[in-house]
Amino acid sequence: MQQNKISDLIAAIAGKPVDIGADESLFESGLLDSFALTDLVSKLEQEFGIRIPDGDLNPRKFETIDKIAEYVEARI
Repeated sequence: MQQNKISDLIAAIAGKPVDIGADESLFESGLLDSFALTDLVSKLEQEFGIRIPDGDLNPRKFETIDKIAEYVEARI
């Protein structure tokens, strides 16, 4: 269920549908870039009521929908 919400957030930020697998790179696919990552982090914090420290703003932690879902689960 988290993956659907995360996918919706990514689509809103990217301005296009997320048509890649949950284990595919959001950055290599062109859906996200380093600038969009900060927008995504803000949206994740709002949507899930979590705090993401600046030290975690590493694209590798947010590379795929699966990784984002795991990260969010660990923070909830």
